[in-house]
Amino acid sequence: MITCIVIDDDKNTTKVFADILELMGLEIVGQGYSGDDAVSLYQSYHPDIAFIDIVMPQKNGFYALEKIRECDPNAKVVAVTADFTLETQQKLEGMKISAIIYKPFNQNEIKRVLLEKYNIKVV
Repeated sequence: MITCIVIDDDKNTTKVFADILELMGLEIVGQGYSGDDAVSLYQSYHPDIAFIDIVMPQKNGFYALEKIRECDPNAKVVAVTADFTLETQQKLEGMKISAIIYKPFNQNEIKRVLLEKYNIKVV
């Protein structure tokens, strides 16, 4: 089973995203609400995929991605963001982000990313 962590400073968004992934047959091993949570959960569980919000107070998704890459350069990290700016997109690409899912997300977009980026077919 594919394991995942879901990180977003909005607890409702975290829950909804995690619920969608579970309905698709993925296992959620951790949920968090900050960049620090993302790093800690990644180090604890080494999930197959980390879904991380980029814009968060204090330690953001860029921080989390940088720290996760330090401990696992090949980590599969998907940015989940409402930030459509070219600057953010370029920064993420420079940090070797695996994929970007833009908010508001939907089940079809998540399925498309899983299939196109990781060759993972979900229900």
